[in-house]
Amino acid sequence: MNALSLVKELIKIESPSNISNVAVSDFLQQELEHIGFAVERLEYLDVNEVRKVSLVGKKGTGTGGLAYFAHSDTVPAETWHSSEHGPFAPAIVEQKLYGRGSCDMKGSIACMISAAREMDESQLEEPLYIAITADEEVGYLGAKQVAAESGYYREMVEAETPAIIGEPTLLEVVHAHKGSYGFRVTSRGRAAHSSTSEGINANLAMIPFLLEMKAIHEETETSQQWHDARFDPPTVSWNIGINDHTPAVNVTPPQSVCTVYFRPMPEQDPEILMQRAETVAQNLGLEFEAFRHGLPFFTEPGSPFVRQATELAGHQKSRTVSYGTDGGVLKELKHKVVLGPGSIAQAHTADEWITLKQLTAGTEMYAKFIRHYCGTQAS
Repeated sequence: MNALSLVKELIKIESPSNISNVAVSDFLQQELEHIGFAVERLEYLDVNEVRKVSLVGKKGTGTGGLAYFAHSDTVPAETWHSSEHGPFAPAIVEQKLYGRGSCDMKGSIACMISAAREMDESQLEEPLYIAITADEEVGYLGAKQVAAESGYYREMVEAETPAIIGEPTLLEVVHAHKGSYGFRVTSRGRAAHSSTSEGINANLAMIPFLLEMKAIHEETETSQQWHDARFDPPTVSWNIGINDHTPAVNVTPPQSVCTVYFRPMPEQDPEILMQRAETVAQNLGLEFEAFRHGLPFFTEPGSPFVRQATELAGHQKSRTVSYGTDGGVLKELKHKVVLGPGSIAQAHTADEWITLKQLTAGTEMYAKFIRHYCGTQAS
């Protein structure tokens, strides 16, 4: 099964993060075992008691070699651009494959498995690892379990195995990306008809907190402490959301919720901003819930691995991106880059697609990396 055939099958198996990914994981485990991988299967129940599965496979013996990381979950597809074919019915139009996950990132998985299929185990001087995690889209939860529990992951760390995170980069080498931090603050009041004085408007206690969040936003936009010119945009993107969830205009809001999501960059301390926000919330008597999804990811662009990866990819230099990946959780891996087919501009869209050309090129690129790091060209 080539990459195109495989990604079509993967698209058909629905795996948005709000449902279980067991079905797609079962399919992928069977594919990996069929081509000679021994597979670790890690499972957990998410906060909604939905079962999730991550896989870590190894082909070959010994340690070292090459590791590849991907995720099997997708974002939901509540809207879709076509009435002729749905998000889970793969369709090819003008040399583009449409379908949820085609770009982010089932196309990448199909390319790597197709490349691995062509390499007989007897040709591997060093092993190839393929890890496919759950819940990357909602907090890197599968990757966190892999980092904590996988024996194969521990092998990679101890052997300093070079790693590829296969997110869409148009097959350009990415040596750094931003992290993802945030929090939720809740103000409590009492509902009542707004014509009476019986209610307590939760928004009133939230207003001074919002003023401070606006001040932090302005500070992060102007202060060099929170800028890094290596990224576009060069700021932490302090994003403020607000909602009182009140069903009608004549109801005194019994709650008010503010969310802030921001993207710290390497060498910045996001805890400074987290602590500042938490202190303001506590002083105002508001509830504060923090979530820290992933740290910034950075590999020195002048390192031998990044230089070698860039050369293999056929580019002059590596670059940075502003989105996050499992790489922010896999911090013990010393040598890693992001490199995958497709463009991030097509990820999460109502018409998600990947070009057939990128699927072919992605398979060829991954095969080149496997040959270099695992086969007869391994150094």
